[in-house]
Amino acid sequence: MAGKGGKKKSGKATSSKPAQGKPKKADPILDKRPTLSQPKAQEALGKLRVGISGLDKKLVKLLNERAELVVEVGKVKRRAGLPIYTPHREAEVIERVIGYSDGPLPERTLEGVYRELMSGSFQLQQPLRIGYLGPAGSYSHMAAVKHFGSSVEFEDLREIAGVFTEVQRGHVQYGLVPIENSTGGGIVETLDAFLDDRTNVHICAEVQIAVHHSLLANCAPKDVRRIHSKPEVFSQCRVWLATQYPQAELIPGASSSRAAQTAAEECATALKIGATPGSAAIGSQLAGEIYGLNVLFAKIEDNPSNITRFFVISRHAAQRSGDDKTSIMFTTADKPGALVSVLSVFHHAGVNLSHIDKRPSGRTNWHYTFFIDALGHRDDPVLAAAIKEAATHCEHLAVLGSYPRSKRIL
Repeated sequence: MAGKGGKKKSGKATSSKPAQGKPKKADPILDKRPTLSQPKAQEALGKLRVGISGLDKKLVKLLNERAELVVEVGKVKRRAGLPIYTPHREAEVIERVIGYSDGPLPERTLEGVYRELMSGSFQLQQPLRIGYLGPAGSYSHMAAVKHFGSSVEFEDLREIAGVFTEVQRGHVQYGLVPIENSTGGGIVETLDAFLDDRTNVHICAEVQIAVHHSLLANCAPKDVRRIHSKPEVFSQCRVWLATQYPQAELIPGASSSRAAQTAAEECATALKIGATPGSAAIGSQLAGEIYGLNVLFAKIEDNPSNITRFFVISRHAAQRSGDDKTSIMFTTADKPGALVSVLSVFHHAGVNLSHIDKRPSGRTNWHYTFFIDALGHRDDPVLAAAIKEAATHCEHLAVLGSYPRSKRIL
């Protein structure tokens, strides 16, 4: 019994039953139950497809109207002796189109559509021939197709030096050469080609592509006994190969596309004589399509962020786009602090250097030629003044080209 004026104390009531929470909402991703009958779904799809067909009809009409203007542009360019492909204009068009979009199409998709559209425009104005480091199916080939589209003509050249030579001679209007890989660094053959051809070609554009390696073969995965590819490709897939194919024979070759050719030939020979095919190659999916090989495993590279940068070279210099890079090659005087003196000029001018590399000069032992990329165009007053001053600290300095900065990985 409670005392006078007192109350019986008690805590909050507890229950042995589990607390009843709110019923969980169904996860729209996990809930796979159909909410629309098949007949109604077909009716709804039919109406949507009619709308899409109507838009396609309008798009084709507009694209052909655009093409008629492109033909007139080509006539003016030919009369004026102007190049058909102008990188600064290409960059301007792509950025403007992406700026028009409010979605849902990704920027990369819009860029791909317009690169193909511009490729067809080149064909209407004047057929273009693009030289690249072959054989067909190489990553250089893939980069050339992604940048120039599929409507131009591609010339398979077997050496990087050959791409420079054919551009110089005018046998191809443009050439595409690899300059740098995010895993392996600078491409020495391209740097050496610039040493040999200092003023005859210009860098007019840069291209970045994601490099994804695939295991290509015409046999079952368990039957793979030999794998062909470039030594650099093997090194980029080292962990995957050690895990998946520790017993396979790795056969190095001159190129990944040639490796695909060899694997296809060996598989065909094995089938012809009644043996089990066991040859594979590591290369691009494009190489698999060209040489008739199946993709057994895609994206087998150890580093999924493997990017290769390419230069487009031409006999014509590129105009300013407003967001450019300039590549410069120089040899310093043989004295203490010479390299620091050159780099300090750009530092004091407020010019950002995004890349530096070096190669032996080829004339004197332990004497080097340096390659740098500076942000800006050679015609920009600040960069032009910095280049002029830097040249006073060099035995030789050459601007290899100014070009629109690549903003997206193709």
